[in-house]
Amino acid sequence: MDEQFTLAETAARSVLERTPLRPRIGLVLGSGLGGFADSLDDAARIPYAEIPAFPRSTAIGHAGQMVVGNAGAVPVAVMQGRVHLYEGYTAQEVAFPMRVFSRMGIRSVILTNAAGGINLSYSQGALVLIRDHINLQGQNPLTGANDDRFGMCFPDMTQAYARAYREMAREEANKLGTMLHEGIYAGLLGPSYETPAEIEYLRRIGADLVGMSTVCEVIAARHTGIKVLAISCVTNMAAGILDQPLSHAEVMETGERVKTTFEALLRAVLPRVAQDIGS
Repeated sequence: MDEQFTLAETAARSVLERTPLRPRIGLVLGSGLGGFADSLDDAARIPYAEIPAFPRSTAIGHAGQMVVGNAGAVPVAVMQGRVHLYEGYTAQEVAFPMRVFSRMGIRSVILTNAAGGINLSYSQGALVLIRDHINLQGQNPLTGANDDRFGMCFPDMTQAYARAYREMAREEANKLGTMLHEGIYAGLLGPSYETPAEIEYLRRIGADLVGMSTVCEVIAARHTGIKVLAISCVTNMAAGILDQPLSHAEVMETGERVKTTFEALLRAVLPRVAQDIGS
């Protein structure tokens, strides 16, 4: 774990050396949602391959670069794409960017993802605030010896997703006239999509959404004291709900269709989060 701390410090330093900005808010943009990073001002674009020890995205729809720039008056560090357990990375590697964020001085993160809709009240393209999650990935990024410099062992996950941030997002969505749902995200390993029987099981245990990311990131963020807002885009309805096969192309197409609405919501929420952390 001492090595992890050193690597995170080195990676954070490498990013900050490329820009005069000192963001306190980080964003992670999921499949098909990476366009927001292209609109930042005064941006430094750093491929993950140029950040020491940083895991590299291989998934379609993940550009694989860190973009540090201004969203209006708010400096942000944006991950344009993430890595997943299904790519062969460990839980610690998936969580590593959150640890880098913590060493950069990031205090809050906004995580986005593409998810399958389980709740029948959702439709394709719906935006959903994550209220809580169910970790069915079989892994936890905090496994092993704890390094107190990141955070204390056994972090509380009662408020893994900040209630105040969800309220801010709802208020801003109302002003924009955007429908914003709220639900529970089930994180599975992937990369195969779930079977209809698995979706029925997830519904019975309380899941509204299903995806293959986010959970390890949230656990690591909370371990370091970073506050979390997470928003899913329902890019497809889960297996067995519609009589059609699932495809990643559908995920990308839906992300493209809702990107204007999604980006408007992000821009509206960012100043509120910045005000909360005093940046």
